[in-house]
Amino acid sequence: MSATTVTPSTYPLPAHRTQPDSKGFFGRFGGSFVPPELQKQMDEINAAYQSISRSHDFIRELRSIRTHFQGRPTPVYYCKNLSDKLGGARIYLKREDLNHTGAHKLNHCMGEALLAKFLGKKKLIAETGAGQHGVALATAGAYFGIPVEIHMGEVDIAKEHPNVVRMKILGAKVVSVSRGLRTLKEAVDSAFESYLQDPVNSIYCIGSVVGPHPFPLMVREFQRVVGIEAREQFLEMTGELPDNVVACVGGGSNSMGIFAGFLDDPVELFGVEPLGRGPGAGDNAASLSYGSEGVMHGFNSIMLKGEGENPGPVYSVASGLDYPSVGPEHAYLNSIGRTQVATCGDEEAIYAFFQLSRLEGIIPALESAHAVAFATKLARQRPTQNILVNLSGRGDKDLDFVMEKYGHYADKEY
Repeated sequence: MSATTVTPSTYPLPAHRTQPDSKGFFGRFGGSFVPPELQKQMDEINAAYQSISRSHDFIRELRSIRTHFQGRPTPVYYCKNLSDKLGGARIYLKREDLNHTGAHKLNHCMGEALLAKFLGKKKLIAETGAGQHGVALATAGAYFGIPVEIHMGEVDIAKEHPNVVRMKILGAKVVSVSRGLRTLKEAVDSAFESYLQDPVNSIYCIGSVVGPHPFPLMVREFQRVVGIEAREQFLEMTGELPDNVVACVGGGSNSMGIFAGFLDDPVELFGVEPLGRGPGAGDNAASLSYGSEGVMHGFNSIMLKGEGENPGPVYSVASGLDYPSVGPEHAYLNSIGRTQVATCGDEEAIYAFFQLSRLEGIIPALESAHAVAFATKLARQRPTQNILVNLSGRGDKDLDFVMEKYGHYADKEY
């Protein structure tokens, strides 16, 4: 019997299967810019991920965790009151705030911790801004019985006190970072340094689609469940795809997760960056809007710069968005025109925080409120269309801060 020659299929691959390349590049963005000793660890993690993540045992256990522990799938919800108030356009929410721990972060944290279990790692290390990634990883560590160390800037520790308490209750060691601006960028620096002390026995569970390859790929793949679910649910609810999908973008994990489900569809994708106090340097964290190409934390992307090629100071009312760069896949998708970038300032986000709370009984995370705020503006511009927003987290963590700084908003009419 002669051997059968198999020719490559000409059927187009889904978008998520074509990027990144074998070196971790999305076009010219991404890659791995780390010291040789760390590159060896990155190569080992990549090889293990590529093998383990496709194994039957890994897939079976992760799916069981998502169903029986996380409570997936999370629902898609139609905001009738908000939509009626705005007039015309229909706003829907993908309710990641109902995912266990209150945000989308657990999607990749359980995946990363499960990978660590298969690799025999003895410690999970991570950074956190708003605290949701820290809480999620602390939860994963408790579930798998693996010690967890979370690095968090002093400013964010003060702003997000409820999440700090949750991390400690779950058994995580919280490391306070006092250098620089004492926010997310410095927390990443500190976590990387801790990881480098023992990369053999520990694993760095990065909190977004950033960092050296394979982290942007891994986090996207673990978060892609959001987009897969949302697409199926929206079609079932309405019989059609949404016209627009909106999500906030800091590093970009929640937005990449939901966008990945719609990349091959005729759907407009909007990433909403934090404009903060305005367009001035140090007043925002809108990397794609005001940044330029550069390398930080081991990957090439678009970043806000200070002196020379160094990362510049950033700010946002939402601690989970104040990062001076953005995931390389976001930079790539924006560079080819597949996604659009929008911005939302602090005051707009605070207004949306209260508006969604009053009209729908849903208190959003300040990060998610940026996406809700832009969606309300888009609804007025496109009164006949459907808008799907990724409500990436709930606002329990923000209540004390919001009422202390913006309590006067509680007296407004919405």
